[in-house]
Amino acid sequence: MSKILVTGGCGYIGGHTIVDLAEHGYDVISVDDLSNGYLQMNAGISEILKRPVKNYQVNLCNLEDTRAIFEEHPDISGVIHFAAFKSVPESVSKPLEYFRNNLGSLINVLSCCKEYQIKQFVFSSSCSVYGNADHLPVTEATPMKEAESPYARTKQIGEQICRDFAHANPTISIALLRYFNPVGAHPSALIGELNERPENLVPVVTQTAIGKRASMTVFGNDYDTRDGSCIRDYIHVMDIANAHTRSIQKMEEGVLPTGCEVLNLGTGNGVSVMELIQAFEKVSGVRLNYTIGPRREGDVIAVYADNSKAVNMLGWKPKYDIDSMMKTAWDWELSLKKKEETARLN
Repeated sequence: MSKILVTGGCGYIGGHTIVDLAEHGYDVISVDDLSNGYLQMNAGISEILKRPVKNYQVNLCNLEDTRAIFEEHPDISGVIHFAAFKSVPESVSKPLEYFRNNLGSLINVLSCCKEYQIKQFVFSSSCSVYGNADHLPVTEATPMKEAESPYARTKQIGEQICRDFAHANPTISIALLRYFNPVGAHPSALIGELNERPENLVPVVTQTAIGKRASMTVFGNDYDTRDGSCIRDYIHVMDIANAHTRSIQKMEEGVLPTGCEVLNLGTGNGVSVMELIQAFEKVSGVRLNYTIGPRREGDVIAVYADNSKAVNMLGWKPKYDIDSMMKTAWDWELSLKKKEETARLN
């Protein structure tokens, strides 16, 4: 049983990936300083797996604290690195904090990978590295455009750091996984996206539908798209989680060569904001209260993936369509409400 260290393991994608890794036979430990993660996520993971998963509350920008985890677990064979600040608007207002945190933590983790001879490393990247691409769908060979936010720039620079590191350390395999728009929740509704003030569209939709928000805003209806709203490639979080597990498996099998591979993780289908809202209303039976607002700084117009490389190289295929994505997101929101009501009664 290989041991995998998941950084950011109490976050949204990290938490779901821990579950998928464990269900495929991996021994998993987590590190998350809880600046963006939640102990509730760790508790939900343990409930699904029927056993606890150790989390180290460590800031990875501290090299000595990071090294201590590797010292305690000399049998770590691979690292999946999610830990990062991820708010596009916040990165616009606090660029130095984003560069310091996202790049400093990556450098420290890679330093430990070198010191402790880790052979597999997966970097959590983003479709934001493409910027406003000239041609859609984007492939891994699509040239990167100017980053639309400091957050996106940290992902561009982070990828380059990984490439340079892999070139200098030929015994390591690195996968750069460029996610498109993760949505949904575990089918058990025991874990999902936890954020009281989310910026991502789907939790804003579900919070509006359940009454946590009086209304929501669609940012822009004057884009050059089929209905004027932004187009994204929404992909279920468990499909993304499984791609991480498969990346580690293929590295262990020697299928992914040493060096650095870039893989798009998306469904390959572009869905507009308005189409997503319509899908949610259909599966939930709830009419959303929304208004049309101005465009939001940092948003690209449209982006969706050519995922054929990940499909072919990893043997991976997304299982969830947009309706099932919305259904699991809504089930998660309903479960949160039920827990809140139970807590009030007690």
